[in-house]
Order: sequence, then structure tokens, then C-alpha cells
Amino acid sequence: MTTPSKLDRVLAEAREYRANREKGYREQALKLYPWVCGRCAREFTHKNLSELTVHHRDHNHDNNPSDGSNWELLCLYCHDNEHARFEELVSYGDTRDAKQAPATFNPFADLKAMMAKKG
Repeated sequence: MTTPSKLDRVLAEAREYRANREKGYREQALKLYPWVCGRCAREFTHKNLSELTVHHRDHNHDNNPSDGSNWELLCLYCHDNEHARFEELVSYGDTRDAKQAPATFNPFADLKAMMAKKG
């Protein structure tokens, strides 16, 4: 039997640490909150509970207050959407409040003169 490489051991330890950490806050969140997606309101039962995730509102997975104030339960789809929106915010910034400059190009500015040339 071969011994696992150092990389294999490190990866196994990282996976175990993550699983233990998630198990702790996931179990707490499932006790605190109703099993409903906080975005689309899809309801969950024991049968499909694995599709309900714990989302960290501040995106810091180490911020796990016992009162659950940094958590919300989201279905897999809404959770993926939330993280995609966050990645776009990080990459491109928040443009909701930015004032958009008015368009300066007017393709029809000289339309009357162009129509007169054809006639």
C-alpha cells in the first residue's frame, strides 16, 4: 500500500476542516430558520434539505455568530446567483448609483438632408 503524498494529506485535512466548520454553522442555521429559501421562497423538507445552503451575508465564511445574524438560507440556485452578483460587484463595482452620461451621438441628426439628397 502506498502512503499518501503531502499534497493529498493537506487536501484531505482542508476538506475535513471545511466539512466540520460547515456542519457546525449549517446545523445551527437549520435550527434557527425555517427551511425556506430567503430569495425564491421555495420550501424544503428532509428529503431535499441538501439543496438548501447557508449563505454568509458578508461573504466571510469564518464569521459565524451564534445568533445567525450573518446567515440566510438559500436554495442552490439563489445561492449561486448571489455569489455571481458578488463577484461582478468585486470585478466591476457598483454602478446602480452612478449617473450615466447622456448620449452625444445622434445618428439621425442630418436625416432631413440625407432624405433630400435621395429625392
